[in-house]
Amino acid sequence: MFSKSMLLLALPVVMALLAGAVLPFQAAGNAAVGRALGHWLWAAFTSLTVSSLVVIAALLLLRVPAPDLGKALQGPWWLWIGGVLGALYVAAAAALTPRLGAAGFLVLVVAGQIITAVLVDHFAVMGLGGKPLNLARLAGLVLILVGVLLVQGNWAAGSLPGTAVITKPPQG
Repeated sequence: MFSKSMLLLALPVVMALLAGAVLPFQAAGNAAVGRALGHWLWAAFTSLTVSSLVVIAALLLLRVPAPDLGKALQGPWWLWIGGVLGALYVAAAAALTPRLGAAGFLVLVVAGQIITAVLVDHFAVMGLGGKPLNLARLAGLVLILVGVLLVQGNWAAGSLPGTAVITKPPQG
């Protein structure tokens, strides 16, 4: 029914979808931890500490060999930026999700990711191959921004006639 090559192609797609599907829960969980601990920075600290412990456990369980830090230290400065940016993302999720909601926060995150990715591709930043900005990609960016407005705009909160927000399912 399914060939091995189809499964090998589908697996990363499904894994990426699942990784995206857990982000609203991560953002909501971090927001709840921030409320419980009194500040969104404590939520970020807690999340990153737990993440570190999970990764350490996985490294030990899978017996991953120690890295060659000397080789990594000889690389470009931006090799280390992932940890800093990851911490900024976790802190932003903890701080902003209570204000924007999970969908509002994540639609803005995804828009920011795609807009930046198009620019990174266009300018071949950080060793990535260049993929120039063209009219089709620009149209895609406009559609993404329209999507952000539809998900997060004021009319989504029922401020326009005929757009009342349903807060709970009708009783029947």
